[in-house]
Amino acid sequence: MAGGHMKYRALSRKSSHRQALLKNLVTSLIEHESIVTTWYKAKEAQRLAEKLITLGKKNTEASRRSAHSKVFRPLQTVPRLFGPLRERYATRPGGYTRVLLMEPVKEDQARSAILELIDGPKDMRFAMTARTIARLREKGHHVNDITATNIRKVTAYRENGETALESMIQKFENLTANGDTGATEVKKKLVYPEPDLGR
Repeated sequence: MAGGHMKYRALSRKSSHRQALLKNLVTSLIEHESIVTTWYKAKEAQRLAEKLITLGKKNTEASRRSAHSKVFRPLQTVPRLFGPLRERYATRPGGYTRVLLMEPVKEDQARSAILELIDGPKDMRFAMTARTIARLREKGHHVNDITATNIRKVTAYRENGETALESMIQKFENLTANGDTGATEVKKKLVYPEPDLGR
């Protein structure tokens, strides 16, 4: 193709299949607030999710019709988009989603990622910041610059952010006191079935 780079990733699919895939990912994201997929699918779904949340913040009849056409199961998804999610992100100027790279989950070693909505109950950075602070308090260390920046980021637009962070820190301190150190092993998912060698 003459004229430069593609404006989107084709994801090795034809256009209709790609659009259906992205609709499905975004619908799952709105319903569950956090999904695990491959890195490239997550980056493409992130673009569509940001646009949908912006439509939700406009809250007009035209934006509702447009949102209905961009998701599967619109009767369940659109009220959530124009209700709690619109209220959550009312003061946030942008950046409603986050993509976190993780180690490959599937045995084909495809780059895996977590796509999540920010400031929700499953916000990974919020939990990681709380766990870091709990660990620093346990060791008697002071908060460093990176952790202080993360504290500002996770509490800036969250309602009662400081209180919610302190509550999460207390949960991690209680888990540590009870001897729970968290998950130690990542379980791989099988992509290819086990070969049946018996006759």
